[in-house]
Parts: sequence; C-alpha cells; structure tokens
Amino acid sequence: MSQSRPVIAITVGEPAGIGPEISLLAAWQCRHEIRPVLIGDAAYLAMLAAEINSEISLMGVSQQALRYSGMPSCGKDQITVIDCPLDAHVVAGQLDPRNGRAVLQTLDVAIESVQQGWCDAIVTAPLQKSTINDAGIAFTGHTEYLALKTQTPQVVMMLACEASSSMPQALRVALATTHLPLKDVAAAIQFDSLLKTIQIIHSDLQNKFGIAQPRIFVAGLNPHAGENGYLGREEIDVIIPVIQHTKSNGMDVRGPYPADTLFQQKYLQDADCVLAMYHDQGLPVLKHASFGMGVNITLGLPLIRTSVDHGTALDLAKRGLGHADASSMLVAMRIAADIVKRL
Repeated sequence: MSQSRPVIAITVGEPAGIGPEISLLAAWQCRHEIRPVLIGDAAYLAMLAAEINSEISLMGVSQQALRYSGMPSCGKDQITVIDCPLDAHVVAGQLDPRNGRAVLQTLDVAIESVQQGWCDAIVTAPLQKSTINDAGIAFTGHTEYLALKTQTPQVVMMLACEASSSMPQALRVALATTHLPLKDVAAAIQFDSLLKTIQIIHSDLQNKFGIAQPRIFVAGLNPHAGENGYLGREEIDVIIPVIQHTKSNGMDVRGPYPADTLFQQKYLQDADCVLAMYHDQGLPVLKHASFGMGVNITLGLPLIRTSVDHGTALDLAKRGLGHADASSMLVAMRIAADIVKRL
C-alpha cells in the first residue's frame, strides 16, 4: 500500500492504563504525517478524546464493515477508530480481567489489517500481560504473540533511541532472549538460535533501516565475557563460534565484549546494533539514556511493528488525564512510517 501518508494500525493497549491517552495524543499530533487508525473501544476513545482535546475528531468503523468494504476514506483532520468493544466499564488505574479478551482482540485486528492490506504497519501501546492471563488466555507478550500469529519461527526484540545528552549517538539494543527467568537464560543461548538472531538483525538493519553493512557488537553472557572460561563457558562453547561463523559469511559481527564495559562511547560509536544476551543486560542502559523516547521494534516479522519502551503506568492513569507523556508513542509511529517509506 503505497501512499504519501502510511496507514498505521495503533492498538491502544490496556484501557485502564495510559495507552488510550497516549495513542490519541500521538495520533492527533502526527495525523498529517501518517494516517493513524486506532484499534480499541470506539465509545471509550471518543469519551477520552472529548476530555483531552475537543478538536480531536474520530470516525468509528466496525470490524464487520471493514471486512466487507475495506478501510473507509478519511480526511487529514480525522482519526479512524476500528471498534473493539470492551466487556466491562473502565476505571482508570484498576485492572479488570473481563477486558482481557478485548485487549487481545485489538492485536488480532491489527495483524489482520496489515495482512489484508488495509494498513501498512502496527504500533502497539502497552498492555498488561496479567490481565490477559487472568482472562484465561496464556500470554507472554506482544513479541511472542505476533510471532505466533504470523507463524514466524523466531523474532528479535530490539529497542532503539536517538542521540541524547546522556547518549551521544543513536543506540540500538537487540536481545538474544526476551521474557525468560534469569535461571533459564544460559540454557537458551544455543548456536542455532543465536546465529538466527544475528542473521535477522543483519537482514532487517539492511532492509528496514537502510544500513548497507551493519556492524553488530555482541555482549558476553557471563561477567568479563567468561574470562577465558573461568567465569562460565558459554562464550567459548557458543557465542564465539557463532561470531566466527557469521564473519566467515561476510557479516561484521564483533565480540563478545564484557557487558559492563561495552556500553561506552569508544565502542558504541562504531556499532549499528548491540546484541545483549538477556532482557536486563542491555535494556537498563538504553532506558536510562532515553526513557520516554525509546522505541521497541520487532525484527524478523513479515510485517512492521513498533511500540513504546514503557509499561501501562497504571499509577499515572489513576491520577487522571494530562499526566502521561506520549513522546515514545509518537516516535514509535514515526519510525514505523519511516520503515514503510523505505521498503
């Protein structure tokens, strides 16, 4: 679907959190750059929009009408909303498992919208995993769910941020493992999966980000990158052989570097992406440098998906409208649009 304004499907996330508010704010702010299509409870979003800014204009469309007639036309000063009705009244800051299935349905509709050609990309607001699980549906996260629904054997979570006062250059951090207990991480670092992770990163940096020869820096798993086996053998047995294999296939992959020294300017200035071995090894650095402006990007999918770098912020939602910062959501929408235009 090529047009001047990429059509971006935006799931508004957990209704009791800040997702609906930041989705409305960011969509309205960048409505002339993209065509935002919000996916959520149309009546609830209309109520919020009226309180946030009386100028926000929404146009609701049912899922049935969408499947029958496709995406309706819409002016640049109006936001389309695909209606996914909630099952229970929303109380800001209070989770309700009765709404878990409706939240998950927004993801299904977003995936369908891209697969049917109604939208070009997906941007997701934060949801609460526990609410969906409490609704009786096993759910570990957006990334894993998107992989399952698109029948993608392996995907990679990558967070990215622009340069800031605390980070002199743009930073991308990808993860070899995602939402795993720490006790399970070492066993999950295997040759084939780690090799595939690097191949996915390399391919998407080329195709989605326009980097002709990506430079990927790999962190070790153990302190001091194992210190020649004295602090663990994962580097010797798995990580180094994978790096050597990728090098033999023409990729610029370096490491493994001790994670406590890798995130320095002298290394990062030469890196297009850092690959951390587990969630809390690499993401605290990125979030410290950019919290509120970082973006989560899922690599390896047959569709484009970006997201915010923060959670549902129930505490902020409970305080009422006007406390949430939509910056990360806005950047996520713009990065998704940039990738659409690049492909």
